[in-house]
Amino acid sequence: MPNITNAVNKLVQLNLVEQDGLAPSTGGRRAAHFVPNPNQLPFILSVAIDQFYTSVAVIDFKNQFKSPINTESIDIKQDGSFQMVIELIKRTIKEIDVNQIYGIGVTIPGFVDSKTGRNNSYNQSSHFYDLKTNLQNEFHIPTFVENDSSAIAIAEHKFGKAKATSDVMVVNLNWGVGLGMILDKELYRGHSGYAGEFSHIPLSDSNKLCSCGKKGCLEVEASILAAVGSATSALKSGEVSSLQREYQKFGFITGDQLLEASIEGDQLAMEAINRIGYMLGKGISTLIHIINPEMVVISGRGSKAKEVLLPKIQSAILEFSIQRLSKNTLIEFSDSVNIQLLGSACICILNADKNIYKQLVSE
Repeated sequence: MPNITNAVNKLVQLNLVEQDGLAPSTGGRRAAHFVPNPNQLPFILSVAIDQFYTSVAVIDFKNQFKSPINTESIDIKQDGSFQMVIELIKRTIKEIDVNQIYGIGVTIPGFVDSKTGRNNSYNQSSHFYDLKTNLQNEFHIPTFVENDSSAIAIAEHKFGKAKATSDVMVVNLNWGVGLGMILDKELYRGHSGYAGEFSHIPLSDSNKLCSCGKKGCLEVEASILAAVGSATSALKSGEVSSLQREYQKFGFITGDQLLEASIEGDQLAMEAINRIGYMLGKGISTLIHIINPEMVVISGRGSKAKEVLLPKIQSAILEFSIQRLSKNTLIEFSDSVNIQLLGSACICILNADKNIYKQLVSE
């Protein structure tokens, strides 16, 4: 305890933290709350990469955005995509003194080894494989890389719906469907670091091949990409929908267009999103039986369609789970904005906090 007090006093003297009220009384003297003083701390460069879009922003230690959020359509499976990410980062920091940036936090889908910063979903010839090293070589700034769903789970636990929850499953409903598991208030990684491959639980009766090369994965039916595929087939066959105009004009529809149409009550869009909800509920039932979490949070791009998804999720949970277990698990939808960018910032802070303290107090 004296060591903690001394460390906090040192940070206060350096004006790196400031008092932020008192904690609730537990019977004795109320503990003081301290928060970072962003005016005396460096910035974080936050990079959020998904399959089709990359967003970049500069964030301070109180999670305030210090630059515009720059987002660009980048298909990371295409040639030249890494260089497009580099250029997007450069445009974002062109008005910022690079010496003010302490670290880069990056989140990306795939089998990410957070210790090495390597994404094992890519072969070694890809720039996205050794992402940490490649970004550090480009910008000469300490870089930390994490799986997108794991980072989103951390952000939801720190700032979102799961803030006061010890055991929560955070489902990242995006182009695919990911999972971050917070157990006893800590991110659970499993033995080799890849726990949470929710999307590859074999719960689908479809013969469609998953991106992993196997059949039956939840992802082939419970993802925005799957819903877009289903809706596109219906549009192609001439079914009536408010999306027909976009489809006829461009030959495709986007995931965001599908989500918005479902929220507005378009029957074709709702049917496609309903299928996601039902399959998600089936998968969540499995999580409830194995983990018995206090809460499941639906986060990510698809969480905006709460009113469409929730009834189907609840129906499937009722159908596939033991009520004695499921009745004690709360299903929530995230209302956090830019949650993956916040997750990227969290990764930088969580990995760097000890080093930055030693660096600052020694100056």
